[in-house]
Amino acid sequence: MARLFSLAAISFILLAFQAVAGSSLPVTRSIGAPVGFGAACAKYKWLCGRMAAQQLNDAAGMALLQKVNRAVNGRIIPAEDRPSSGSKDVWSLPVAGRGDCEDYALQKMKDLIEAGFPSNRLALSVVIGPHDQNHVVLIGRTDGGDFVLDNLTSAVKPWRITGYTFLATQDFQSRTGWRVTLAGPRAGEFS
Repeated sequence: MARLFSLAAISFILLAFQAVAGSSLPVTRSIGAPVGFGAACAKYKWLCGRMAAQQLNDAAGMALLQKVNRAVNGRIIPAEDRPSSGSKDVWSLPVAGRGDCEDYALQKMKDLIEAGFPSNRLALSVVIGPHDQNHVVLIGRTDGGDFVLDNLTSAVKPWRITGYTFLATQDFQSRTGWRVTLAGPRAGEFS
């Protein structure tokens, strides 16, 4: 009987994880891009263009997402934009090995595209992060759902279990556009 209960419990946990992991971020209407995105889009053609890529199965895609997330988090030192740029919100690749959240996300996107991850399966997302501050993460889309690459953790997580409230996300198909997301624990406060 205990063995049957253990098997049932494991099956329930696996099904629950698959239900969480297997979902895409909901998006609705178009919204203006965050300040700084337009300049980054003009500077980095890979950010807003569609790049040819290999077809990756979910296992290979997840392995690549995890590898790049850990590598970028390990080589960049957190730093605010102001000291290096003189401006508060500059979206750029890290400068001298330092950067803030969107710089990490941009570097991860660049590295993934260069490694063959399809650009139309990557998008930046603005979330409410720790301490109720806006935070930028990278979303990697697989057939198994949308996963978050974050500079605050080495774990690549399904979007639903990050604890973040997603506000707006770069359009996966029309890469210069942004869409309202409003998903997560505090989404009701913004609808």
